[in-house]
Amino acid sequence: MSNLVIDGQEILLDKEGFLRNLDDWSPKIAEALAAQEDITLTDDHWDVIRLLQRFYREFELSPAMRPLVKYVGQHLGPEKGRSIFLMQLFPPSPAKIGSKIAGLPKPTNCL
Repeated sequence: MSNLVIDGQEILLDKEGFLRNLDDWSPKIAEALAAQEDITLTDDHWDVIRLLQRFYREFELSPAMRPLVKYVGQHLGPEKGRSIFLMQLFPPSPAKIGSKIAGLPKPTNCL
């Protein structure tokens, strides 16, 4: 995967498209990363992105799917704390794709 160029600045990505420098993240970069995944970000996406970043600050790691579902359920309610809801937002792997767009490292158990 190639690097991003946002506002004339080159943003370095690893071979799987994750940010090499987490401090490079911005909403514009999130939009560009989402576009690479054919995702148009909605309010629901942004809610989950903010929770992913909160989870990372709290636990110093990107969540796997089960902890992500539980965390979303705790903060956004049981109707959104379901894997099917997250799969619709970030197919085919919500933990991996969501973390990528949120500017976080790849979750350790994701292929």
